[in-house]
Amino acid sequence: MSIRIAIAGVAGRMGQALVSSAGPHFTIAGGSERVGSDALGVTTGGWTVSDRAATAAESADVWIDFTTPAASLEALEQLKQTDVKAAIIGTTGLSPEQERIVAEHAKRLAIVRDRNFSLGVNLMIGLVEQAAATLKSGWDIEITEGHHRRKVDAPSGTALMIGEAAARGRGAALGDIRVPPHDGQTGPRKEGAIAFSVIRGGGIIGDHEAAFISDEEVLSISHRALDRAIFAKGALAAAGWAVAQKPGLYAMRDVLRL
Repeated sequence: MSIRIAIAGVAGRMGQALVSSAGPHFTIAGGSERVGSDALGVTTGGWTVSDRAATAAESADVWIDFTTPAASLEALEQLKQTDVKAAIIGTTGLSPEQERIVAEHAKRLAIVRDRNFSLGVNLMIGLVEQAAATLKSGWDIEITEGHHRRKVDAPSGTALMIGEAAARGRGAALGDIRVPPHDGQTGPRKEGAIAFSVIRGGGIIGDHEAAFISDEEVLSISHRALDRAIFAKGALAAAGWAVAQKPGLYAMRDVLRL
């Protein structure tokens, strides 16, 4: 029996990657687009692209959303009008308050909330935490990320996840040891600090590197996305897993049993 999914931003890059990757185990039951999109009203596969999540998901089991913070929260609210059992939320740039609201919706839905759905990235995060715990504060940590010119938030959600993992390895909260970007007369680097640098340009899908730097050597742990399909395949794997779970807030680490 196939799982019925509805896709937010179905005409966008991620939406189309999800459609292409769905395969025989999933049925596209609906899709939404923002007001003003040329895709609104287009009918395909027996459903019509709508500007309302409640309409797009009226016959779906799982909602998959990689859009914007405001749109994702509005969709979760509208899903109360449907029989959707689970939601996959890959939207980046959510504030702490918006994350709290997502957690509230997880009291009635099984929500897989993550900032990156790639298997490789999630393995990288585990390795970074291990390295940070082993190498201690004598090694400086620099996290570099690169994305396409259209990305609006920085550092990326994935880069922040990597930073949080490094901080956990050091027994600290990222907010306590993160330093501002290097620019101007910053003075000497603080021991034990974690710093970020950002690249925006062209069509970069996603490059991430965590460098551990001592006076004698450099250890780099990196990941490069070559195809947006890796995120779509991860989200679909999460959808297949979440539909059988009880309401709650989950992450890809739960889906992958890492």
